[in-house]
Amino acid sequence: MRYFFLLPFLGLSAFSKDLPIANTGSFVSILKQARPGDSLILAAEEWRDAHLVFTGQGTANAPITLKAAVPGKTVFTGKSTLKVAGEHLVIEGLLFKDPDPSVSDIISFREESDSLASHCRITDCAMISSVIASAGKESRWLGLYGTENRVDHCVFQGKSGKGTTFVVWLGDGSEGRHQIDHNYFGSRERLGKNGGETIRIGDSKSSMLKAGCVVEHNLFEKCNGEAECISNKSCGNLYRENTFLEVAGTLTLRHGNGCTVERNVFIGKGANGTGGIRLIGEDHTVRNNYLENLTGDTGRSAISFMMGIPNSPANRYFQVKNARVENNSIVGCEHSLLIGLGEDKLASLAPVGILMRGNQILSPKHPIVEARCALDGISWKGNRFFGKSLGIPPTAGIEIAEPKITALKPISRSEVGTSW
Repeated sequence: MRYFFLLPFLGLSAFSKDLPIANTGSFVSILKQARPGDSLILAAEEWRDAHLVFTGQGTANAPITLKAAVPGKTVFTGKSTLKVAGEHLVIEGLLFKDPDPSVSDIISFREESDSLASHCRITDCAMISSVIASAGKESRWLGLYGTENRVDHCVFQGKSGKGTTFVVWLGDGSEGRHQIDHNYFGSRERLGKNGGETIRIGDSKSSMLKAGCVVEHNLFEKCNGEAECISNKSCGNLYRENTFLEVAGTLTLRHGNGCTVERNVFIGKGANGTGGIRLIGEDHTVRNNYLENLTGDTGRSAISFMMGIPNSPANRYFQVKNARVENNSIVGCEHSLLIGLGEDKLASLAPVGILMRGNQILSPKHPIVEARCALDGISWKGNRFFGKSLGIPPTAGIEIAEPKITALKPISRSEVGTSW
């Protein structure tokens, strides 16, 4: 009798290996031994000024993993950096503690400009700092390049000084389509100028590229670096079911078109400068969001529409066109709805093609709508507002009556971040 052994069905555990790594000196040689399904196990100790380049070719079912021997006990500090390039690589359980503020791109999803990461993942890791950086040098923490990578169940907390905490880069082979989920973005003190964003997806030069990123189920708490907590600078991104707790900034659709902002929760608790959602550009959808007790004004209003600049260059302000703002609930905010904010002396184009439908606003102590431009481009349908005053003449499509609002449940700290 002849026996046939179907090896693919035996599972990975029979073939994958754990490869212990004690120090940086042995990292390169052991990495060369790694095959799909293997795990590189970093010793539970301090790794100071370590510069690791994690490359390889795993598979979807058998990634190569770089992980802490004990989650949270493999501690990178000083001028340490980690570069990731290849496919189906996973980083797990590492702690980056008090990184040197002079070092930028501490974690980078590329080795060189032509060697990027795709289908890779960083999970259950943390970057935490108590170091106060000087105002001069720009330093970023994580740079996401390549295509279809995932960052999940991580912690980013304590970033100071100039430089975005988390950047998604586009172009030159970086196509986006990343997943950013179940992370905790902790406190970041005010920078006092641009450059203090927590997340930026794209930049002015790449803003018309479709990124297609999904940012969902993250908790942002006291991320007060600047007016833009999240700065969207690309097209086709989805921001869904995130919570912004006492954040003195906004989710800003700064550049790019066709983004969706839905079922997010903004809780200000009356903290100074807390904001909501700011719209610039075309074809955005803002729906089913819940905003409560925000105090921010102008660009930090609960929902604000910018004025556009004729023939705007990429880095200025495009006219808001064809936005759908639907079924949002705004409760107790000092500045609920601002239409026509002009932060540029050349901004003269009012929003057009805007559908405001099914929104509910309750703000007994403050006016509801602040209009700084003509409202000819706004269509109102089925909205119910109640406040100190409407702020604009009575308008068809706005009912003056107290709405019945059910709050969305914010994300709790226990639902996001690392497991350790």
